[in-house]
Amino acid sequence: MTSTADQRFSTRIGLLLSVLGMAIGTGNIWRFPRIAATNSGDGGAGAFLFAWVIFLLVWSVPLIVAEYAMGRKGRMGLVGTFAKIAGKKFAWMGAFIGFVATAILFYYSVVAGWCVFYFLKMTTGDLPLTVEAAQGVWDSFQDSKFPIFFHALAMGLGALAVWRGVRSIERINKILIPMLLVIVFIALTRTLTLDGSWEGIAFLFTPDWATLARPRVWLEALTQNAWDTGAGWGLIITYGAYMQSRHGVVKNAFITGIGNNTISILAAIIIFGTVFAILGSEMSKPDVLEVMRTSGPAATGLTFIWMPQLFAKMQAGGHVFAILFFLGLSCAAFSSLIAMIELPTRIVSDFGVDRKHAIVGVCTAAFVLGIPSAVNLGFFENQDFVWGIGLMIAGAFVAFAVIRQGAPAFRKGEIDGFPGDWSAGRYWDISLTYVIPTLAVVLLVWWLWLSATVYAPDTWFDPTDPFSVMTCFVQWSIVLAAAILLNRWMANRVM
Repeated sequence: MTSTADQRFSTRIGLLLSVLGMAIGTGNIWRFPRIAATNSGDGGAGAFLFAWVIFLLVWSVPLIVAEYAMGRKGRMGLVGTFAKIAGKKFAWMGAFIGFVATAILFYYSVVAGWCVFYFLKMTTGDLPLTVEAAQGVWDSFQDSKFPIFFHALAMGLGALAVWRGVRSIERINKILIPMLLVIVFIALTRTLTLDGSWEGIAFLFTPDWATLARPRVWLEALTQNAWDTGAGWGLIITYGAYMQSRHGVVKNAFITGIGNNTISILAAIIIFGTVFAILGSEMSKPDVLEVMRTSGPAATGLTFIWMPQLFAKMQAGGHVFAILFFLGLSCAAFSSLIAMIELPTRIVSDFGVDRKHAIVGVCTAAFVLGIPSAVNLGFFENQDFVWGIGLMIAGAFVAFAVIRQGAPAFRKGEIDGFPGDWSAGRYWDISLTYVIPTLAVVLLVWWLWLSATVYAPDTWFDPTDPFSVMTCFVQWSIVLAAAILLNRWMANRVM
């Protein structure tokens, strides 16, 4: 197989659809509505949305601008890009970011498998009418070998999607993303016609400003934004390496961030509207919110236990709606999974490994290391917790690479002045140099202090506790130590 390192996206729309495919995933449809509900007050979730939009503008969009530009300049994977832009002695930062995204891949493939299973289940079987029946479907699935099988299926399909490089990635996303958008708008239209749906939508957008006094709301708003947009993952750096040189980055960054977050809002309208419409006649508002916040292990209950039975209770079109919902969820999962596989594949290819061998090695390792998450939801929750917060560190490392170059110089040389594009301006310099590093440090320290003194004062030092400070420190430290020890070898290899 010939090298695909010199391939480019054929058109700007191909690039944008692929990046949107990377950004729009289960984090928008499966994760965002639950996070919004969890961080709502008694009066509504609007204050959380306010914090979430702030972080879109001060964290995600500036980082996406930087990642597009770094990828286009470096024309390599993460390790090579950091060695080239930040300097060879900082290649380890690229390796750490690459591992964070790849660690998320290990369990994200499991979620993609769940989506495919439920799509097939909704297509071939009857919808569950009760909580017990829906729970029975989930429990029988989890107690079988099917999670491993569908995890393997997801990895196999993902490997095929990236096999021929950016050309196949572009073609597949030109199918997946328009299909997903059509499904979202069909689902949205159906939701708006349900009696009682507007109560849920009103709750979603009504602010309860007192919730902003909770530090966890700000932390969740930032980490969800990183999850939503892919900012700081290194995925956009990877796709940016395949950009055409004539394409600017600022408009692309705004389209990526705003387009992705629009899908999150539409998904939340669909979920909040449907849940309130169906359960509102049976439960009080606090009980409905409790279902959205805490139902099921690993935040699975709302999507995989409650949504099928809610569709079953619809007066018309519920079965079709269920099939479309899980088809859309599967499309979103796979468009993101493709990018997550491409990221470590490109890194390994930069070390001199033939692409087809790199794909086989990456996907085999991801399958094996994802098995614990497939068979144990407690392990799954731990990994989601550790590496979701790790995205803050990853984002700070991206900012550091730009700071090493000098943000004004990097902007003038790599971002501003492209025909038909906007200028990033001094606001971007300030964001990358001061705002993003400060946010990363302040929120991490804030979270560590609260975890040790408020949330888990008795277990924060226990690395075996799945949500302790120490479990994060231990896992981050192992990866950082390995990356730093291998830094010279990696830098010399890619350069």
